[in-house]
Amino acid sequence: MRHRVIVLGAGYAGAVAAGRLARRLDPADVAITVVNTQPDFVERVRLHQLATGQDLTARPLRKMFAGTGVEVRIATVTGVDVDARTVSVTDGSGSAAGGAGYDVLGYDTLVYALGSGWNPGDVPGVAEHADEIASRPGALRLRARLARLAAGQPVVVVGGGLTGLEAATEIAEARPDLDVALAVRDGLGDRFSPKGRAHLRAVLGRHDITGYEHTAVTGIDAEQVTTADGRTIPAAVTVWTTGFAVHPIARTTALTLADAGQIVVDDTTRSVSHPDVYAVGDAAWVIGPEGKPLRMSCASGVPTAWQAADSIAARLTGGKLPNVPIRYYNQCVSLGRRDGLIQYVTADDQAKPAVLTGRFAAGYKELVCKGAAWGVANPTLGLPTRRRHVSRLGAVA
Repeated sequence: MRHRVIVLGAGYAGAVAAGRLARRLDPADVAITVVNTQPDFVERVRLHQLATGQDLTARPLRKMFAGTGVEVRIATVTGVDVDARTVSVTDGSGSAAGGAGYDVLGYDTLVYALGSGWNPGDVPGVAEHADEIASRPGALRLRARLARLAAGQPVVVVGGGLTGLEAATEIAEARPDLDVALAVRDGLGDRFSPKGRAHLRAVLGRHDITGYEHTAVTGIDAEQVTTADGRTIPAAVTVWTTGFAVHPIARTTALTLADAGQIVVDDTTRSVSHPDVYAVGDAAWVIGPEGKPLRMSCASGVPTAWQAADSIAARLTGGKLPNVPIRYYNQCVSLGRRDGLIQYVTADDQAKPAVLTGRFAAGYKELVCKGAAWGVANPTLGLPTRRRHVSRLGAVA
């Protein structure tokens, strides 16, 4: 029997891991199955563009993996039993166990890449009234709401992370007739160097984006947001970008988890409690340089996928385990289509003095986005003529 590898999730990390495994392992020995809810790969780092009316390139997963030996299963994961080594899925045509559309898949190695989604938190009114751009459906809902707004209506983006900055500037550039504001808990651009902060503030000023610094939002309704100091800020649309929450399935398993629900892994992204499970991307609690956990991002997800695929292949074939530390080089922020900020950082993600700004930075960010999507859409480019066979030792590792 072939060694069964199941990859849960086909975002950046899951798709890259599956493609890299297909490059390294002989399909005569290994069966790789990718399970994903949606039939298309979603460029999550571009969802702020989708929300403002831009159309993204369609990337069907089955087309991407055609001819690679990777099977694509369009289904929703409903459960993972890490002791029985099974995954329960449904394609939506049946809801009860044993009913139509329900299936149980067995695995020998599991790559858990279910990632993260919108985190509404516990602020009253967020779930009912706010919009999100952490998913394609959310971005499309926001797109429809923005399109219905008349000139002069207020839009408030809550959250000063990279997602919030990109959303606010993209909306203001696409709809200069709207009154756009950005509410952040700390200072604007606190994560950046002085040069980076200065450029960010200049861009916000050019787009007439009102910045509310050191502002904690404590409530949202259909027409406004309320802050901790008692102020109200008008908001016909509120975009909530204060962070992400990992997929909840992991909490229903016996896997060892961090407080946020991420799977605790070793240096090879292997679960510390279940050696036949690997976690990548936002789903993994990975310790990086200086003993700090990696942040949820594409910049973290793709390297963890490389690490997992190479580790699995090495263990199955009796090869050498990878020893490549995962580190950061920069933070890339698009500030609309014609401006950007590339903040160079230390290995542990702390801002250096150097930055790249303006059109060159926008072009740099665009190349990064295109490169990430190209890597996913061409999962087995450079496929070796002879992929490695699974060894007897590796088959039971």
